[in-house]
Amino acid sequence: MLNISGLSNGIVLDHIPAGKSMDLYNYMGLEKMDCQVAIIKNCRSNKMGKKDIIKIEGGIELVDLDVIGFVDPGITVNIVKDEKIVEKKKLMLPKRLTNVIKCRNPRCITTIEQELPQIFTLADPEKKVYRCLYCEERYSRKH
Repeated sequence: MLNISGLSNGIVLDHIPAGKSMDLYNYMGLEKMDCQVAIIKNCRSNKMGKKDIIKIEGGIELVDLDVIGFVDPGITVNIVKDEKIVEKKKLMLPKRLTNVIKCRNPRCITTIEQELPQIFTLADPEKKVYRCLYCEERYSRKH
């Protein structure tokens, strides 16, 4: 049995679909942060069969809840203080994303004016479709 030590203060991202933890790690830029991060992949889950979990030492200000909601709004964000879960946050698809994804349209103004922020708005919540604010290019995820 694998044993990952407890977390005194931090965030536990739970119910991450199996195999998606590294996507979330990259979108959140966790490699640039100076904090402990534990990634647990393919855990057994009664609810999901298999899931991933990410434990991040530190406060909620370290994470962007919009990024987590973009990856999967079904992820649960548990806030841990003094080794106890003090709050659980449920997420939704964010209505707007800034500098999380990039427009792939070569004619978009963001290609030429690279200092402009990459802004995408939620165009279709049912299909999880985001469009570039500047050129309306549809963002499609790489699988």
